[in-house]
Amino acid sequence: MQQLNPFDNPEQDCYVVQNPQHQFSLWPSFNTVPSGWQAVFGPQPQSACIAWLNENWRDIRPTVAATERGEHV
Repeated sequence: MQQLNPFDNPEQDCYVVQNPQHQFSLWPSFNTVPSGWQAVFGPQPQSACIAWLNENWRDIRPTVAATERGEHV
């Protein structure tokens, strides 16, 4: 039997975490949030976290990339 990677398990409760460049990631709730990241949503089912990301993350570029181009994030 193949085991699912816990990061890919759709049944896993997750956090949405954000880094200093305003990029987001899903993070499993059983694991400590990595240094330099902060939880901004959750813990919630993975589907709710993905819905939050779709609603709130409009520009996937790091803040520095958008700023260097003179754009507002």
